Amino acid sequence: MALAEPAPAVTRFTGLDDLLSRDVLGTSGWHPVDQARIDSFAEVTGDHQWIHVDPERAAREGPFGGTIAHGALTLSLCMTFLTEVVQVDGVSYVANGGFDKVRFKAPVRAGSRLRGVVTLLQSRRMPSGARIVARTTAEIEGESRPACVADQVLALYTG
Repeated sequence: MALAEPAPAVTRFTGLDDLLSRDVLGTSGWHPVDQARIDSFAEVTGDHQWIHVDPERAAREGPFGGTIAHGALTLSLCMTFLTEVVQVDGVSYVANGGFDKVRFKAPVRAGSRLRGVVTLLQSRRMPSGARIVARTTAEIEGESRPACVADQVLALYTG
C-alpha cells in the first residue's frame, strides 16, 4: 500500500502586513485533471471540441496522444490554487479584478495532476485593505514546463 502524500499546509498570514512582506506566498496541493473533470468542464462551458472530450479520436488523430484539458479549465484551477494557498487573517473579502497576463505554456493531458505556486508581484495599500497582483504558476507533475502562468489582480478588504 502506498503512503498518502501529505497535504501542504495552508499559508495563513497574520494580516495584510504579513502577506505584503512576502515574495513567495505558497504552494497548493496536487489536483487531478482526469477525463471526468474535463468532461464536466465541457458541459459547463459548452466547449465540446474533440481534443478535450473524445479520448479515442484524440489518441488516434491528436498531437498529444490523448485528450487535453481546456486552457480555461487550467486557468480556473489557478483560482483554486490561490484560494487554497492564501488565507489572510483580518481580510473580510477578496474582489477579483481580473488577469493582467495569462500564458499557456504546456498542454495538460487527461490524467495529469497540477499544483499552483503563488508569488506576490505587486502590492499597494488602500484605506480599506490592499490591491495585489499575484502570479500563479500551474505546475504539471513530472514535467519541467508549467501548464499556465497567470497574473491576477485582487483587492483584499479588511472592513
